[in-house]
Amino acid sequence: MVSTGALFRKVWISIADRGLDLLRRASGNASLESRCRELLSERGEASGIALAREISERYQGLPGPAKEAFFLALLNPAFLPDPKSVFAAAEKYRSKPDSQTLASLFIAVEPPRQELFRRINLAPGGTAVLVQMREDLLRLLPTRPKLRPVDMDMRHLLASWFNRGFLHLERIDWHTPAVVLEKLIAHEAVHEIRGWDDLRRRLANDRRCFAFFHPALPDEPLIFVEVALTQGLASSLPPLLALDGESGDPLRADTAIFYSISNCLGGLRGISFGSFLIKQVVAELQAENLKLNLFATLSPVPGFRKWLNGLPVDRKTEMAGGYDLSVLKLAEGSDWHKDPNISERVRPILLRLCAHYLVEEREDRWTADPVAAFHLNNGASVDQINWLANPSEKGLLQSFGLMANYVYRPLQIERNHEAYVKRGRIAASAQVKAMLRDHS
Repeated sequence: MVSTGALFRKVWISIADRGLDLLRRASGNASLESRCRELLSERGEASGIALAREISERYQGLPGPAKEAFFLALLNPAFLPDPKSVFAAAEKYRSKPDSQTLASLFIAVEPPRQELFRRINLAPGGTAVLVQMREDLLRLLPTRPKLRPVDMDMRHLLASWFNRGFLHLERIDWHTPAVVLEKLIAHEAVHEIRGWDDLRRRLANDRRCFAFFHPALPDEPLIFVEVALTQGLASSLPPLLALDGESGDPLRADTAIFYSISNCLGGLRGISFGSFLIKQVVAELQAENLKLNLFATLSPVPGFRKWLNGLPVDRKTEMAGGYDLSVLKLAEGSDWHKDPNISERVRPILLRLCAHYLVEEREDRWTADPVAAFHLNNGASVDQINWLANPSEKGLLQSFGLMANYVYRPLQIERNHEAYVKRGRIAASAQVKAMLRDHS
């Protein structure tokens, strides 16, 4: 049986094909920019869809320099608001500031390139092309900052099209179509999935995986989260990732550990789905009628070592709280963590400094660590800092192997969120706060 979505896409492609027959013009030498201008002036539905399809296909075939030229062309006056219209609308609003003149001003200031993107979106597969366009654009921004207004327009539209109301949550398991499972392997950004056997273990009976999907991209997970159902708070990563680990009984689990969250599409960077994902997954797990009473993460602390290495000596001394800073030199080698004597000497000072980094160090009122900022903004609390929880090369380079548990307590999520976003207050456990006390 053909799904409604598949039938709609088939009809849409048919309309685009018929429109191509209507566009039998001498357009072989027309530039992509001129075709974009033509699309903005097109009024026929079939012709407009066909033009959008042609632009999408031609863009995808462009080499890198030609894509850059395409984006630069979108800075031309034809794709910008008309200054005279903007000034006139602004003057009318200044003279009579009501809803009607404000609406006219909104219309006047909107760049035509926003409408161009909307019309490209009409093409079959147009949404996917626009997401790829933005990914290409983001790669250009570091060297072409003048393209930021184009990115602002794309981000504005994508944020509207990919808002929570259009997304649907799906559980991923071993019976999910292979095309989706392959994308989990490809897009896992936190802890690499080492092939199909690894993926099978991550989708076992004591695990859960959920992803957000968008109707326009039915086989493309936008973001997914991996969850382990455990007894007690998981404080170390290797047992969770062990290929030969035995599958536990989910009916005996009391804790859900969110151990990996991965965004899949680079073109949607900066458009947040994570907060909605975690809250809805908590609701989904609660609906399973398991015996879960704790929802927590086992998260990396990716900015810790870089931050610590960049501190001046006097600040490190101040934060050390009486600990001997010289012992940190013992943790400079590659295998220091394998020596129990070294490990135990550096452990208390690194735990203290990490607690300071997560709870006290700020950037514009917010915690300095990006992972901590994400979870704290979502209403979690810093519950535990775990010693050598990730002894992989990446874990040691980022944070001396430290990882953090952020706990989501359903009755406290909104209170923690409000305290963080309004007052910059970070919820932390007594155990973490104790690490900040001076050593004597």
